[in-house]
Amino acid sequence: MRLLLVEDDNHVAAALSAILARHGFDVTHARSGEEALRALVPESDGFGVVLLDLGLPDQDGYEVCGKIRKRTATPVIMVTARADVRSRIHGLNLGADDYVVKPYDTGELLARIHAVSRRTAHEDAPGAEHEVRLGAVHIELPTRQVRVDGTVVQLTRKEFDLLALLAQRPGVVFRREQIISEVWRTSWEGTGRTLEVHVASLRAKLRRPALIETVRGVGYRLVAPTA
Repeated sequence: MRLLLVEDDNHVAAALSAILARHGFDVTHARSGEEALRALVPESDGFGVVLLDLGLPDQDGYEVCGKIRKRTATPVIMVTARADVRSRIHGLNLGADDYVVKPYDTGELLARIHAVSRRTAHEDAPGAEHEVRLGAVHIELPTRQVRVDGTVVQLTRKEFDLLALLAQRPGVVFRREQIISEVWRTSWEGTGRTLEVHVASLRAKLRRPALIETVRGVGYRLVAPTA
């Protein structure tokens, strides 16, 4: 994957670029907002993700994010030391796909990069599924509605996100870390208990406990009903 790293600190950029390269990324480094915008003009479809630092020398990072979003749908992950909730909300409202606070764990950053790229690839893929049928369970992705035997089942936002993730690939095991990264956008181990609670709630609401199978020591998978 080609990745645009927007970071004015050359030492930070060099260290992060080396890590990303070891994980298979082709990194282009932009040292300012203007440089980043120039890189995105001729190659707007060439980058899989933009890592955008907010502390840039020529423009405010939020302003750069807004300009990027007007030019391309490439996922943008903001990387910043601004940890307050208002800053995060502002960044997401401007079109950022995710928001990582410094100092961050490299593993979490990599997981978030893969998560936003997978979501984008799935949404943009030609012929992408908009409905998933699993026996009597019918999942409508655009409307975020789930029906069981024709009756609408009320799910919370996270319950639906979890079910939709598993339904992308029935029979495939999703690791706990991957689910937490994509649904809760965090790598905090304490979220594991929250995941277990959401799985239990889904099983109860769908009235099909066997639909979501626990793979001990690994994660969960959705078991497609046999015809």
